[in-house]
Amino acid sequence: MPLPDLHATRERLRQGQGSAAAELEAALAAAAAPANAHTFLKTRPEAARAEAAEAAGAAPASPLAGLAVSIKDLFDAAGEVTTAGSVALAGAAPASADALSVARLRAAGGVVVGRTNMSEFAFSGVGINPHLGTPANPCDPATPRIPGGSSSGAAVSVATGAAFIGLGSDTGGSIRIPAALCGIVGFKNTARLTPLAGAYPLSWTLDTVCAMTRSVRDAILAHEVLADRRVARSDRPLSGYRLAVARTQMLEGLDATVAHAFERTLGWLSHAGAKIEEIDLAQIQDLGTIQSAGGFAAAESYTFHRRQLVDLGVRYDPRVRLRIERGAAMKAWEYIELQQARAAWIADVEQALAGYDAVLSPTVPMVAPPIADLAPGAERDEAFFRVNALLLRNTSVVNMLDGCALSLPCQAPGELPVGLMVWHGALRDDAILNLSLQIEQLLASSLPH
Repeated sequence: MPLPDLHATRERLRQGQGSAAAELEAALAAAAAPANAHTFLKTRPEAARAEAAEAAGAAPASPLAGLAVSIKDLFDAAGEVTTAGSVALAGAAPASADALSVARLRAAGGVVVGRTNMSEFAFSGVGINPHLGTPANPCDPATPRIPGGSSSGAAVSVATGAAFIGLGSDTGGSIRIPAALCGIVGFKNTARLTPLAGAYPLSWTLDTVCAMTRSVRDAILAHEVLADRRVARSDRPLSGYRLAVARTQMLEGLDATVAHAFERTLGWLSHAGAKIEEIDLAQIQDLGTIQSAGGFAAAESYTFHRRQLVDLGVRYDPRVRLRIERGAAMKAWEYIELQQARAAWIADVEQALAGYDAVLSPTVPMVAPPIADLAPGAERDEAFFRVNALLLRNTSVVNMLDGCALSLPCQAPGELPVGLMVWHGALRDDAILNLSLQIEQLLASSLPH
């Protein structure tokens, strides 16, 4: 049975059924369970209980109702050390204040149960952390599978019942990839809508503060809290939408489970009246040329890390350090040309998508592979980087577009999780959220239970 979402739990509490304190204890028990052995880098049960007790009077009426949230180890929390998933920063000074996103969650009634594990410095879509352990994807109790990254622990915390909202970040897919692989919802908003203040950077150009949840309606609520804005609601039926399916790159090399779930979903949407058209969107092929001298993440992360690498580089994950150090080779003129080329590319893609309400794609082209196949070790590096590139392939297009996207599960019972990505360009967040809500309802009524 799926775990109840925040909306259902909040309504139950408002009706006097149960208490926020009991819900917190259930979340803390889930966080301490073996399934979450590597999910949290730090839990704070006593502090969480104290915060929940203090907010008890206002909790039922607050947006998050005193319920559990988790924060990726990328975000500052007053009095705690932000290590960004790295042992290299274990000796850093504690943060003096909450990141603005953390402060907004608390102000809305969220109780932070702990800091979640992540790919070191957020530089991987796989979710493996060789120094701090890798959270196991809860989708397959028989075979430990990757959770996806970089917001690995955030996804597992939501999927296992340890949190209703997992605060994370998305630079090339770090919210949507783990959401897809773990069978939950991940929304990457237009980057400028949520504050980066107090978040450890990977790429200032591409970083987005956002969250994972158990439902689309919870994703809307989380976004409203984090962005401090109201989502304009629409009850437009699916028959009122014109949707594109991008052939170029997005549909290449899909494994059988992903391909079947995606085609099945398209069929149901078409049957419900949605107008679906396949388009080339050949501009996606230009991204390789645009980034041939290196991408924003490498150049900007190297700028941030270059002094720290001198003294602490030996403690970095070698796979992460390799990717950061590639940024040293980019020249100033190449970085400026990359910015200019991106702006022109965004304009071209926006023109190609004019008239479509959204684009539909598989979030990632595969189900979660076993951790053992990609674990640390030089003999597995080739497989790791190949899988990492595939996981990031579809999602990173949206980041380069400065767009917004939501991944929601579309697998049938008994199948490993598959994500459907609903996306478009900048500031179409409300349209994407409203459409995704309609799609989620369609899937709930169409999939067997």
